[in-house]
Amino acid sequence: MAFLLSSLSSRFVDRFDFKSKKRKKVTDFPLKMLWVIRFTGFFSAALVMIVLSPSLQSFPPAEAIRSSQFDGYLRYPGQTPAVYSLNRFSFRKASSFGNAEECSSGYRKSSGETTVCDPVLVHVAITLDVEYLRGSIAAIHSILQHSLCPRDIFFHFLVSDTNLETLVRSTFPQLKFKVYYFDPEIVRNLISTSVRQALEQPLNYARNYLADILEPCVRRVIYLDSDLVVVDDVSKLWTTSLGSRTVGAPEYCHANFTKYFTAGFWSDKRLSGTFAGRKPCYFNTGVMVIDLVKWRRFDYTKRIERWMEIQKNSRIYELGSLPPYLLVFAGHVAPIEHRWNQHGLGGDNVRGSCRDLHPGPVSLLHWSGSGKPWLRLDSNRPCPLDALWAPYDLYGPSP
Repeated sequence: MAFLLSSLSSRFVDRFDFKSKKRKKVTDFPLKMLWVIRFTGFFSAALVMIVLSPSLQSFPPAEAIRSSQFDGYLRYPGQTPAVYSLNRFSFRKASSFGNAEECSSGYRKSSGETTVCDPVLVHVAITLDVEYLRGSIAAIHSILQHSLCPRDIFFHFLVSDTNLETLVRSTFPQLKFKVYYFDPEIVRNLISTSVRQALEQPLNYARNYLADILEPCVRRVIYLDSDLVVVDDVSKLWTTSLGSRTVGAPEYCHANFTKYFTAGFWSDKRLSGTFAGRKPCYFNTGVMVIDLVKWRRFDYTKRIERWMEIQKNSRIYELGSLPPYLLVFAGHVAPIEHRWNQHGLGGDNVRGSCRDLHPGPVSLLHWSGSGKPWLRLDSNRPCPLDALWAPYDLYGPSP
């Protein structure tokens, strides 16, 4: 364990090069993370019996969990929150993040607020729900902290039954964002049972409707899950070329693709034939760059919904929102560097055990699986890599 933490420290120092950025909060990241990781080393003796995978690639990748819902293409209508009370949440206000001088927009102080249609903006979509709100806030915080031009990032928040706009605004006073209500009835009759109840939540399917929810002028969007942190400039992911493809994501062609579907699916040529002429690889839908223009043109939402209807009648997979994406896009995905989705840190879908990083550089850490870092930290049973999530956590009152 101690060796793992030591090697991980050096890896982060080597891989994250923010020297070109002028803002202090970005350039001192490796030093901050170094003492966090070293401090975590004191817990290694207690964790010695935990078996870490030598490589996450040997485990079945786990899909991230969350709630989901979609705004019938309208902004959140301001309905009364359901059973939940927002009084249970208390987040510290994030530090102010300003653009570097070389940013193209210069923040347009003289022209007032930037509109969502401004072509210079980087668009990021994240769901907000009560169970994963702490993770969403940490994800936003990490993106801002490592961006050269944080004021050029526009966030699109998809919500269901809880009014979280005020809370987000108080935590990030200068954030550019819009909140969209996602009606759970849009997908409720399409959702089938899954290996985990969390994967059955309607908001988990809101990503399928981004092309309809977001303004037509938004031509591209980065979709991110709530259980991750970005430790590199998100604009690098934003500018990734998709070529002729509609969706870009890190692919994992070593994974046993057949296990994502039932034996009945593979034995029925009318169904499995959808992969004929394709070389399908697994990809995690928690980090995607989506060309919304192409998505709208070919109406991929309807294609995903058709597979969900088949699933309701024929039971062709066991996971939640992932398999329909594989059915529609696998083999036609623009490959993105693996550094942009170091996934599986939450373990599998049952035990949520500790895991190691994939070999190679790191730009995004993703706690997909059942183990979430905030829960493990609060229970005083953290995994070593949870220390890398902790610096972005804004939960709790101001000191």
